[in-house]
Amino acid sequence: MLETTPLYHQLADQIQDLIRVGTLRAGDRVPSVRRLSNQQRVSVSTVLQAYRRLEDIGVIEARPQSGYYVRRRSAAVQEPEPSRPPKRALNVEVDDLTDAVLSYASDPNVVSFGSACAAPELFQLERVRRVLCSLARRDRGALGRYGLPPGTERLRRVVARRALDWGCRIDYRDLVTTTGCMEAINLALRAVTEPGDLVALESPTYYGFLQILQSLGLRALEIPTHPRSGISLEALELALAEHPVKAVLVMPNVSNPIGASMSDAAKKRLVELLAAKSVPLIEDHIYAELQFGTASSHSPARPAKAFDRSGNVMLCSSFSKTLCPGLKVGWIEPGRWRDRVRMLKFMSSGGQNELVELAVAELIESGGYERSLRQLRRRFESQVDAARGIIADSFPRGTRVTRPSGAYIVWVEMPKGCDSVALFERLLERGITIAPGPMFSASQRYRNCMRLSIGQAWAEKHEQALREVGRLAQHLFA
Repeated sequence: MLETTPLYHQLADQIQDLIRVGTLRAGDRVPSVRRLSNQQRVSVSTVLQAYRRLEDIGVIEARPQSGYYVRRRSAAVQEPEPSRPPKRALNVEVDDLTDAVLSYASDPNVVSFGSACAAPELFQLERVRRVLCSLARRDRGALGRYGLPPGTERLRRVVARRALDWGCRIDYRDLVTTTGCMEAINLALRAVTEPGDLVALESPTYYGFLQILQSLGLRALEIPTHPRSGISLEALELALAEHPVKAVLVMPNVSNPIGASMSDAAKKRLVELLAAKSVPLIEDHIYAELQFGTASSHSPARPAKAFDRSGNVMLCSSFSKTLCPGLKVGWIEPGRWRDRVRMLKFMSSGGQNELVELAVAELIESGGYERSLRQLRRRFESQVDAARGIIADSFPRGTRVTRPSGAYIVWVEMPKGCDSVALFERLLERGITIAPGPMFSASQRYRNCMRLSIGQAWAEKHEQALREVGRLAQHLFA
């Protein structure tokens, strides 16, 4: 080895050699930082640098309060084929199944794979509490003021600065803050559609979108979607030629429920296609900052909005999945419908909680947010890999599962004949929930599919519960 090679590189290579020859296997705990420091007679900082290097290349992973472990390799399980939804417009009727799944989301006696909510203990809640208390003391006036649209200027400036990292130039004066991303989507649809209009969206799609469409009296047109590359632009272009589509609602980065991400070239083509036809694009960006990638090579996901030159894209997001779910702070950049969205926001809720918006702005400005994002991405990627391995081992033969580009959701496609609704009902008796496939389609398709959320503070009980899902699925299928 060359003498010019940094010491921490040499140490990282030694650990990697132990893994390569099988001395350390997947799931094994590697020596603690202090122990390796003493063994190799190097400083603690050198060991930390070596372990961070191994983390960056995906060889080991840090587990809170536990140490570093050899990372499991991704399971050899096939992904689903692109979806093939019906080519007709559909009235949206969300049944009681969605309510049943959500009703167990916060039940402490249930292992919930059904609701896409990360565990509270994964977020820096104590830091959030301190900032809120400090702001309440420093700016008591915020408690006595109405937070009117378009929202707190400080937060809107923070969002506009973050957008620069995404390759997206946003004027903070155009932003409108909202109560989470769902309200932003709701406002966008109300701004550009009327009851009875047709909205094109991915298939499968997030059930929350279907709930909004139903509440607004809108119809759905589901577009074929690939589990890696997202919505089919060829199928969308054909649909636009054959149907009077009034808006397109998509998640170009880390979609829900399949975790797909479009390439930048595809996003650009999508924006240009819809701009040419004057069809608004409503973009949900909520999971984009949880897109996987090593700390050394990760670059922020670019939204489709970055390619918008005519104000035809309405970009929506929130900090609920990345900072603190309970604060419910979201935003929308409404494009050329800014004034309409501001008016709708005032009519629907009057405004926002100024103290909470100031807290979010301070939490991001004061540092630590990027480090927290890196930790969440690493943790979720590790948990998704572990879950895919369990699914490969425990579910019926022929089961396929997505390899999401980020976040903590996987879409599982079981063999034809498996009934995810019947499975859901049987699992409730065992204190486990899933999200059955029909929730994610206006046509009630995907009965042999399910969405699983792997955002828990992963422990042995979650692994056992997931294996039980697979065992019961095999029993019902047999």
